[in-house]
This record gives sequence, structure tokens and C-alpha cells, in this order.
Amino acid sequence: MTKTPSTKQQRLATLMRATSGAIRVADAMRAFDIDRRHASTLLAGWHRQGALRRVAHGLYVPVPPSAMGQTQVLEDPWVLVPELYAPGYIGGWSALEHWGLTEQLFRSICVLTQKRVAYGAHTHQGVNFFIKYAPQKQLFGTETVWRGHTKILISDPYKTLLDCINDLHLGAGLQHVTDCLLEFKRVFHKPSDLDALLDYAIQINNGAVFKKLGYLAEQLEFKPSFINKCRKRTTSGYAVLDKNATHNRLVTRWNLWVPRGKNK
Repeated sequence: MTKTPSTKQQRLATLMRATSGAIRVADAMRAFDIDRRHASTLLAGWHRQGALRRVAHGLYVPVPPSAMGQTQVLEDPWVLVPELYAPGYIGGWSALEHWGLTEQLFRSICVLTQKRVAYGAHTHQGVNFFIKYAPQKQLFGTETVWRGHTKILISDPYKTLLDCINDLHLGAGLQHVTDCLLEFKRVFHKPSDLDALLDYAIQINNGAVFKKLGYLAEQLEFKPSFINKCRKRTTSGYAVLDKNATHNRLVTRWNLWVPRGKNK
């Protein structure tokens, strides 16, 4: 005999159809045409009953029956990014993985956001995030991906690589970033791709980026014309390729301190 859904189940299903995976008080207000106080009370009640999980203040996600008792209940945790960290975008190792520049799989989601959030690891609803602050002028070079009904920004391949070169931790370290840049060279080999990489580096407006990018491009035997354009953009000061390296040597051609053992 088929079980008739309860009123609570019907209302919750209505609310879930009206949202994109994450639920706010305003969503309940619109779905049921109720005021804020009643909407807050309704969501808090469902949270106490285990039907919803609170992710952050005023933000909930539904708990499917199959996920009861689990720490992480969302099928696609990317939908939390615009809810928690807008304005911002998915970048770093998460974007490297998305664009096929690495075969490594990462357990946390890398996000660059204009919100003033402490640099480093954060956890919401059992989902691990790595967060870096980015000023508004650096929130460019993104594309839109849709996960269900949720619109999510992710850095495109050019901005992803430059973010990782600028902060190697976002790219899981120097060797991994170098490997990803080599894969970029193999896949994105048209002159327009290299022009886009240079244009983005100019927009970032950080002399150290050109030193690092030019040095790595030289190591990986990019086109001489590309390497020369990077050299023309370098500034007089010194930069450090890998801040975690303990034994460095100065490559005067690039005014760059690099880990000992790097070839040129």
C-alpha cells in the first residue's frame, strides 16, 4: 500500500523545488507567502526534526533519508559557494581539476572571495573549503557553470594558472603548478591562449607574477616570443618563487629567488 506523504513532507518538497539546493529564510517566505518570523520558525523546526541541516546562520540544506546520520549530506557541495562566499569564485586546485589540467583529486573546494574571511581551511556542513581573500579588482577571468539550478562562477584556465603561480598553495605546490602549466602548454597552444595569459597577468598588475610566469615558461620551453614578453614586464625588485623553500638561489635573469635544484 502506497504511503501518502505527510503535510510536512509535501511542504518541504515544495520548498526544495523552489530552491537550488541551499535554503534561506527568504526562500520559505516566497514559497509559502509567510512573514520572516514564521519562515524562521518553520526552518528551525525542520532543523530540530532532522529534515534540514543548518550550514550557516539562516542557511540550511535538506537531509535526504539516505544521508541520515552523515556529516555531509549535500550531493553537490559546490552549490554552497555562491551562498557562503559571493562575491567570489571557485579557483585554485578545484578549477585545475575542473579544466582537466590535473588528474589529482582534492577533498576540499578552493574559493577566492571578496568577503573578509581568514585565509585557510574552513568547514561547513561537513564540506571542506580553502578560502583566500581577493579584492574586487581581482574578481575577473571567470566563467559560469550551472550545477542544477545554481549559477556558480569558476576561474577560467588562464586566471586559474595565474592565481596558482601567484600563490603556489592554491595550486598544491610548485611541482604540481609546474605540471599543470606544462599541461596548459600542451592543450592551450594557440597564440590567442598565450595572449590571454599575458593580458590577464597585465590586469593582475603584479610584477612578481611576470617573473614567476616567465621563469616557469622558460623552464618548460614555451615560445621565445612569449618568454620575451614576460621579461619586458618584469620590475627591478626581487621576488620569491616558492615561499616555502628553505634553500634558494637568485636567478638574475628574472630577479627571482628559486629553490636550489631548479635548472636555469
